[in-house]
Amino acid sequence: MSTVLFSAPYMLPFVERFRPIFDSYGIELITPEVHERLEEVDILKYAGQFDGTICGDDRYTPRALEACAPRLKIISKWGTGVDSIHAESCARLGIKLGRTPNAFTLPVADSVMGYILAFARRQPWMDTSMKAGTWDKIPGKALHEQTLGIIGVGTIGKTLARRARAFGMKIIGTDIVDIDHVFIAETGIQMTDLSTLLVNSDYISVNCDLNPTSRQLINAQTLQHARPSAIFINTARGPIVDESALIAALQSSKLGGAALDVFEVEPLPLDSPLLGMDNVMLAPHNANSSPAAWERVHWNTIKNLLDGLGLDSSRLDSFRVA
Repeated sequence: MSTVLFSAPYMLPFVERFRPIFDSYGIELITPEVHERLEEVDILKYAGQFDGTICGDDRYTPRALEACAPRLKIISKWGTGVDSIHAESCARLGIKLGRTPNAFTLPVADSVMGYILAFARRQPWMDTSMKAGTWDKIPGKALHEQTLGIIGVGTIGKTLARRARAFGMKIIGTDIVDIDHVFIAETGIQMTDLSTLLVNSDYISVNCDLNPTSRQLINAQTLQHARPSAIFINTARGPIVDESALIAALQSSKLGGAALDVFEVEPLPLDSPLLGMDNVMLAPHNANSSPAAWERVHWNTIKNLLDGLGLDSSRLDSFRVA
């Protein structure tokens, strides 16, 4: 019998739905109380007690992984990003790492376009004004008049570019890897460096992975290049942005506004100045919201776990039909 630490926040509420699957494979579940993620200290409490895990953004640091080895065989991450898991330590310790690539490409790209439209057409602000009893025609802008800068032209960045192109936006992008010329011809995206992108963008969307090259990529120095009217959007990872520098830029009107789905510390502390800014839209790390996408990830995460434990995952289809 194998034991699995079941800590993925998006799956925990439905654990009883999936329990018959684990029972059929002889898998015992440990289901800790999880609010946002398990920190290193939380994982250490269970070290040596589980063979695999289905997790969210749990902090599998080198120390946590070394404590869990050699019993831990597989970390099956719910979702795509694995920046909270020290991959080099996993490789060194022989711990397999599973995830679902491109799990939330469409809902995240939709979320970015939603923010762009909200700021361009000023709908949230007009709604607030109307409900306060004010008939105020707040000026908006048409998207074909605007330029979108995409930082990280991977799968989500490309999907966003295609959506923006349909609205007639001019699109510029930057990335650390070369972008396929066919995609460039298809969308008309102009690839450039970060500072040039910031200088020329009305909307700046962060869509890159969190890695050593992108950590605090957006900081006080880089933000100096942005237009005072620019809207900054981050649906990627909080630590890509120096949050204090972003707050300072917003407070000093060096940025026109921001839409933030992710933060350096999550949940966002209740004393954050961001909560009091009327030119900022906030969301609780929810740009991936899509029941259909979640369902696909649920099943792929279980499959990755079973494969990592050396169990026959082909039987999963019978449970899905049921």
